[in-house]
Amino acid sequence: MNIAVITGASSGIGKEFFNQLPKWCEVDEVWLIARRKERLEAMGENYPIKVRPVPMDLSKLDVFDIYKNLLESEKPTIKLLINCAGIGQFGDALNTPIEQDQKIIDVNCKALLTMTRLSIPYMEKGSKIMEVGSMSSFQPTPYMTTYAATKAFVLSYARAMNAELKPRGIRVMCVTPYYVKTEFFDYAFKTNEGNKVQHFGKLYPAEDIVKTAYKDLYKSKKDYSACGFSSRGQVFLVKLLPHKLVMKIWLKQQSKPKNLDEAMK
Repeated sequence: MNIAVITGASSGIGKEFFNQLPKWCEVDEVWLIARRKERLEAMGENYPIKVRPVPMDLSKLDVFDIYKNLLESEKPTIKLLINCAGIGQFGDALNTPIEQDQKIIDVNCKALLTMTRLSIPYMEKGSKIMEVGSMSSFQPTPYMTTYAATKAFVLSYARAMNAELKPRGIRVMCVTPYYVKTEFFDYAFKTNEGNKVQHFGKLYPAEDIVKTAYKDLYKSKKDYSACGFSSRGQVFLVKLLPHKLVMKIWLKQQSKPKNLDEAMK
């Protein structure tokens, strides 16, 4: 049985990866992993591929036995793994409870790594992995401090794993979205006292991010995917400029709100 696995599948970019998947990947089943069982079950209605909901809260590190045991029982071939589950926040790092920062690390780093490692033994030549990072993967980002640091891990991990797994014919690519209007903002703004982060240069539709990611995964040899001129331009500049200057520019931008009302809707 050939399958695709998507974490963070019940909303946002993860849901859009699910929507566009049949255009790119032929599998017998899609395993959807997220906290909300009802949403996952509803997503399977009228879908052209059989859907298996796998309710898991990836912030709880004791849940991975559910996935491990399911793999051992079904013995599928994983043709595509998309690690899209993630948590972000805006605001002063010192006003954030330590437990919240730890939760961000658990989901964005530990869960992603664990899902990847558990899945690889069930992959074969031609299998693919997308690890969802962020534009923040490329630079330190004040007032998104822990989130940006975890996404730097995701980018580094994905690119290194791509090199390691190349001899086995398994491809790994990091997806690095710019700002995307999803439920991410609903959560992130909860800690954004005083609008420490209020400048959103561009808000991309999830559809565009995902379409570009699939195209880059299946039609190129890239080890990261950046959608749009704003994204690619930022990556280019951040490679050239000292990070001290990049952070100074970032902080200055936050004094001039842009697209804030749209992001907060």
